[in-house]
Amino acid sequence: MKGSAGTDLRALREHPFDLLRELERRSKVALAGAAGDDINVDEWVGIGIRLGEERFVIARDEIAEVLMVPPTITRVPGAKAWMLGLANIRGRLLPVIDLKAFLGSGVSATNKSARVLVTHTGEQSVGIIADEVFGFRRFVEREYSPELPSLSIRGEAYLTGSYRRGIESWPILSMERLQGSPEFQTAAE
Repeated sequence: MKGSAGTDLRALREHPFDLLRELERRSKVALAGAAGDDINVDEWVGIGIRLGEERFVIARDEIAEVLMVPPTITRVPGAKAWMLGLANIRGRLLPVIDLKAFLGSGVSATNKSARVLVTHTGEQSVGIIADEVFGFRRFVEREYSPELPSLSIRGEAYLTGSYRRGIESWPILSMERLQGSPEFQTAAE
């Protein structure tokens, strides 16, 4: 069962937790081997999203959950156009924001790939619509850059840097900066 490559994955077929642990170990070894680093690499984990043609990543700890777009969002009279309204999520009212519209880049499509990300910052939860969610994105410290890439979407004030891997750049969208901004806090016309 053991060889120079470690544990045979077929032997772990009946033990899913051990299988996942071995896959994680192999991923860290592969990542460290490619860069020549220690396998105990600290990683930053975020959730990759798409707004229009732009990709962003949001810190995993700023998102409580990812939902399908609710079938009913009740419009709030006197609210700005980007404040889509309130949705009833398991008996809790959730303000739903069209992030693309807030950033001045058109209206998000609410097709089957669109999702609502429920933020986990501050006292109030807010749902933001993204055109697509790519799932978790993992980066190591050396991939971080404080430089902001040029974007077609007006969002630089809400970015905290970016992660670069090869030719890909993932700007870091801060929900804390977004929700704390005076523009975001003023949803009334």
